[in-house]
Amino acid sequence: MAVTARAVVFLSLWLAVCQVRGSHVPLKMNRTIQNLLQHYRIAPKDRFNGKPVFSREPLAGKMEAKKVFMGGVLDKYEKLIDQMLKQLPTQSPQTARSNEDPASAVIPTAGTAGGAKTGAGGNVRRGLEDILDMVQKLRKRYYQEQEKLLQGLQSLNDIQIDNFVIQSKALWELPWLYEEASLLSENTEMQRRQRRRRQARRVKTHLRA
Repeated sequence: MAVTARAVVFLSLWLAVCQVRGSHVPLKMNRTIQNLLQHYRIAPKDRFNGKPVFSREPLAGKMEAKKVFMGGVLDKYEKLIDQMLKQLPTQSPQTARSNEDPASAVIPTAGTAGGAKTGAGGNVRRGLEDILDMVQKLRKRYYQEQEKLLQGLQSLNDIQIDNFVIQSKALWELPWLYEEASLLSENTEMQRRQRRRRQARRVKTHLRA
């Protein structure tokens, strides 16, 4: 019980730090993930085993290499969350109509993804769909150029997206990775603007000469 309580407190602090660290991670994403993790519960020894789902080592390289890797990460998140949606119990039409609670009201449910109660499963589904939508929008806006290069990221293909522990750990890691993906896109745009300004100044200097 004490270990679980410490894990919940650490989770809250972690998500709070992500919010303070930058404005790229939407508040809705942080809240939704925090609630989804009440459903995708795993033991602290599994979460903190020193083996992240997505390695951060490739993010120590050059900017373009980072963008290629991050494009692959976002692509894998799309597939992973889609798999998580498929593993949820199918809702009956009556339950789907009556389930009007927001994604931020996910009902804590113990056990595996397939063992969710009907009401909780509906909220979990809505939360996952919201997260998937945010990931897809970021990827389509900034990472389409890396589509062909993603074929070389074989390590991401080895991630077991139907594994419950992997699913929970990946949700845990998403705020940090989402923030990094957003920062990479902004830095790239800033560098492009700086190059355009330098080119414009060189043209003006040449014309004056």
